[in-house]
Amino acid sequence: MAGVDDKARLHLERSVPQLREWEERGIFSKDEIRNIVKKRDDYEHRVLNPSNRPADWASYIQWEKSLEALRAKRCKRLKINQHLSSNISSQGRILQLYDRGVNRHPGSAPLWHEYLAYLAQVKASKRFRNTMTNALRMMPTNVDLWVLAGRKSADSGDMAAARGFFLRGCRFCNKDAGLWIEYARCEMDWLLKMQQEQKNKKPHSMEKSDAQNELSLVGLSDDEEGEEDGVLMPKPDADAPQVVDSQSAQQLLSSPAMDGAIPIAVFDVCRKQPFFTSATAASFFDIFTAYRALTVQPRITAHVLSAMDEQYPNDPYTCDSHVREPLIALNPSTAEFPRKLKVVLATLKQKMQCTTDKEVLKGLSLKWIDGYLEAELDEAIRTVLEATKKQVLAS
Repeated sequence: MAGVDDKARLHLERSVPQLREWEERGIFSKDEIRNIVKKRDDYEHRVLNPSNRPADWASYIQWEKSLEALRAKRCKRLKINQHLSSNISSQGRILQLYDRGVNRHPGSAPLWHEYLAYLAQVKASKRFRNTMTNALRMMPTNVDLWVLAGRKSADSGDMAAARGFFLRGCRFCNKDAGLWIEYARCEMDWLLKMQQEQKNKKPHSMEKSDAQNELSLVGLSDDEEGEEDGVLMPKPDADAPQVVDSQSAQQLLSSPAMDGAIPIAVFDVCRKQPFFTSATAASFFDIFTAYRALTVQPRITAHVLSAMDEQYPNDPYTCDSHVREPLIALNPSTAEFPRKLKVVLATLKQKMQCTTDKEVLKGLSLKWIDGYLEAELDEAIRTVLEATKKQVLAS
């Protein structure tokens, strides 16, 4: 334990100037300073122990955040300048703890996510980019990290970089459609944003880039490794299956933006993947139909339904999508809802007769019926849905 004691003492000595300033300014008393040192010493020994866990680092960091929040509160009450050197060192200490934690446990996804969330909170843009790149290198098959990277770029206005992240991530996360679906959702959000800005007559560059917040554009070809401040982005293995060929990638990046071609292209490329099923197509359908405010939404939805009819005719997921389509994202309190519900019930009766798996369709139908019954409904509509539920159960 001698080595652990020496390392713990070294890290504690680095915080001495900060503690002295806190005592001199009257932010913390001598007894409180003594307790802070003891607490830090306990945590340091815990995280420096060879058998430490990610939870130990998370607990240590959370305690430091609580201490920082208490310090900020007392500074405000005592009217002490917030821009002290000790204040800066407090944030630096938390960042250093995160660095040490992820270096000790590079495979801990929760710790990486906490680190990235804190960097976004304190608006450390450059460090966020570097940390995100390191996280993706350590866990290239983590869907949530690729989604976070793509969303961060899209939120900062750089949709080209967002598409680059999603496309590269799809090469690694090729076991299911999770990342593809989030990519489609991001594209729909972007279309909605562009449509709203056009209505407000606000000019907006489709490839706008915010130098302070954007993430770097990831290269699409296998020989482009992508580099962020000297840190290489993850690269698929040479023998890995080619998820997105050059033609599909070009289609995704060069399709007209406002006519819905890119979400359609995402869906079409996903259809070629081995994991694609009727349930996957239904997930795309649910996402696209939720954006009823988009003028191009009917075109996108019609394309998905056409593909499902072609690839999975009379499949229960295909039938369920046709049944639910008129009601998706429609408020039950609107006057249009009863009229659409009449169409839905007629379609449901028809699809029950022709589906290839009646039991699965029954389960899917009961799911959306129960969802409406849990909400506040007009009594007449509730009566109709309850009767429909009984008919489905008896069929």
